[in-house]
Amino acid sequence: MESKLVSKIPREERRPEKPVLKCHKCGSTSNLASTCTKMTKINEVQVIEEVHCTEEKEESDQGSAISEDTPVEDYPIENITAFFEVTEFHTHLPQYSEDCYNLINIQDARMCKTKPARGKGYTSGASFITSVLMNDIETKENLDTGAFCTCVGKDYLQVILPEWKNHLLPIEDVQFSSSSNNMYPLGILDTNIVFPHPAGSIRVKTEIVVMDNCTSQHIIFGNDYLNIYGIDINNHKDRYFTIGENKRQKFSFFNLPRKYQ
Repeated sequence: MESKLVSKIPREERRPEKPVLKCHKCGSTSNLASTCTKMTKINEVQVIEEVHCTEEKEESDQGSAISEDTPVEDYPIENITAFFEVTEFHTHLPQYSEDCYNLINIQDARMCKTKPARGKGYTSGASFITSVLMNDIETKENLDTGAFCTCVGKDYLQVILPEWKNHLLPIEDVQFSSSSNNMYPLGILDTNIVFPHPAGSIRVKTEIVVMDNCTSQHIIFGNDYLNIYGIDINNHKDRYFTIGENKRQKFSFFNLPRKYQ
């Protein structure tokens, strides 16, 4: 026969003791930390904060002791802080040269087209003349970034709008000049210029200064309305211009012979 050993320890005493749950904030066993309503004891943290506040107060007192008349050379190094961004420092350098500036990293500009023969560089130039509609008549217009204002000669305007004198607005006593002589304004013509495009034409409301002695056989669209309407000229491999924020709608220039430019 086999004998079995029977433990005399009661079953209740042989069970493992359950851990006592208590709140880690206040130490009470009647509630947990998620339902605790008592304030957390942060005596040590408060002491540390008071020490930091005292140090900051002493530093601020030292900084306030420096008057505005104190030269910069006498300022403590910890009171001088420089704020600058490297990108701005490089991109906003002045474009003029002085004795104290050293020109570094000079690179040759990369050509986008074939270099013309020596002494023939002027032959690679081209004007920014495009086709527009004025008074429902197709005419030529030069997008001239070097012109101060938009203008047209009276003789060329007579072909487009014979009754232009009836629509002329007065102009103030101002002086206009070109590269060679003075220009004499007759008045201002308030009109619309349409830039035709297959995907949708653009109408531009323009005030054109009518000149008495302007001999150009086209409208000079000056830098005033180039800026107002955000007309950007691309003079890269493909020559075109855009109007406003729509950079996908590209307008073309004429490829006129040099004698007509």
